[in-house]
Amino acid sequence: MEHKALSIRPFVGAKDFNVSRSFYTDLGFQEVVLSPDMSLFKTGSMGFYLQDAYVKDWIDNTMLFLEVDDVNRFWDELVALDLTSKYENVRLTPIRVDYWGRECFVHDPSGVLWHFGEFFAK
Repeated sequence: MEHKALSIRPFVGAKDFNVSRSFYTDLGFQEVVLSPDMSLFKTGSMGFYLQDAYVKDWIDNTMLFLEVDDVNRFWDELVALDLTSKYENVRLTPIRVDYWGRECFVHDPSGVLWHFGEFFAK
């Protein structure tokens, strides 16, 4: 089966919808409000849906990977945002190197784990 996909947009929950909206805006995503309880957050041609819904087991098991062109630059810009001071429960984990590439990590205010990574050239 051939998909010819144009995008993939996961659904992400939020413990406090307005706090998460502010967090993702600060992180550099552009918000498109779709309804009072759902927004699309975009970067370039990619995006995800943030919804005003919280199920602890779901959030605790949500992980997203966003490939970036330069993880070192991304990390420096991420640290400069000082998100851990502005948002409760936000955690940053510095860049680590693995066999496939390098990545850093961000836990959003609800606990969603983001991987921001760069693959080694093959």
